Amino acid sequence: MTTPFTPVVGGSALPSDAPAAATQREVPHRGGPANPSAEALRAKFGAAVLRVDVVWGETTVIVERTRVQEIVRWLHDDASQRYDYLSDLTAVEFRDAEHPIEVVWHLRSIAYRRFLRLKVQLQRGQPYEVPSVWPVFKGADWLERECYDMFGIRFAGHPDLRRILMWEQYKEGFPLRKDFPLRGRFSRAEQLRQALAANPEARYSMEELSIADAFEDLPQEMRNRLRSGEKTGE
Repeated sequence: MTTPFTPVVGGSALPSDAPAAATQREVPHRGGPANPSAEALRAKFGAAVLRVDVVWGETTVIVERTRVQEIVRWLHDDASQRYDYLSDLTAVEFRDAEHPIEVVWHLRSIAYRRFLRLKVQLQRGQPYEVPSVWPVFKGADWLERECYDMFGIRFAGHPDLRRILMWEQYKEGFPLRKDFPLRGRFSRAEQLRQALAANPEARYSMEELSIADAFEDLPQEMRNRLRSGEKTGE
C-alpha cells in the first residue's frame, strides 16, 4: 500500500490545486491564454495595470511606474500568487527614438509553476527612475546595480546604488544605451570638445603655473596636496 504525500517546494507544501507540470505544445504567437495572475492584478490594482500582452505563451504585464514595488510585494506575499523567485531584472532601449525605455522584471511562482514578466515604460526626456524591489527580493541588489551601470536607470530606495561592472569614476555614459559609442569611448569630436573646454593650465604643478587663476580650477584635493609641498606624480 502506497502512502499518499504532498510535494514540498521551498520548505512548504504545494497547494492541492497546483497544476501538474506539462510542456506547452502548439503555442500561438499571440492571443493565447494569459497567466491567471494578470487578471488578478487587474482586479487588485485597477488602472495601475496599463496593458497585458501574451506572446508565445508568455504573459507580460505593463504597470504604472510608481506602483511597481507595491505590485511586486503583493505578487510575492499573497497566498494565491507566491512569486518567490526574481530570476532576472534588466532594461531594453529600442532604436526607435519615440519608443520608451522599458525596465523588465522576470518573476516565477515555483508553487504554482507560473512565469510572469512585469514591465515599466520610461518616457524619453523624463527621469529614468523606478522604485527598487530590493525590500522584497534581496537578490535584486546586484541586478539593479547592473541595470543602473549599463542603462543609467536609478532604483529609488536601493541601499547601495553604484556601478558594479564599470569603475565608479567612469564618465563616458552607459554601455548598453543606444547613444553609447561603439568604440567604448567618446568620439573624436567629443574628445576635442572636452579638451577645448578644459583649462590646460590645470595640468601643471604649482611651480609651473604662470596664471594664478588656473590654480583655482584644480580639484580641492589636488590644491591641498600642492599647498603641502607634495611634488607632482607622488
